[in-house]
Amino acid sequence: MKFTNVLGLAVAAAIIAPVAAGAAEPPAAFNACKACHKTEAGKNGIGPSLFGVVGRKAGSLEGFNYSPAMKNAGWVWDVAKLTQYIGDPKAVVPGNKMPFAGLKKPEDAKAVAEYLATLK
Repeated sequence: MKFTNVLGLAVAAAIIAPVAAGAAEPPAAFNACKACHKTEAGKNGIGPSLFGVVGRKAGSLEGFNYSPAMKNAGWVWDVAKLTQYIGDPKAVVPGNKMPFAGLKKPEDAKAVAEYLATLK
């Protein structure tokens, strides 16, 4: 649909904005991740940037010093693998250096993984 006037553009923006803003809102459980991870491309914290993590080979983000265990994990991150990892990092990648015990509620781990999938 094409809008040709300013009012039409304003209406279109008002309709689209809540959908776009809600698509990448982090769940409350993500607060546990923010101390170490950034969500902006190219900005690492103590942990690697989580921007674009879904679809990325584990342990491969340029400029971050991963543990040998993570470098050798051998998979590409998807929502299912992230959900497992966020729930119990030490069990999923024994020997990784992330000092996080994991989110114990499976629904929280899944919500965070689904949120990470929106960071593109």
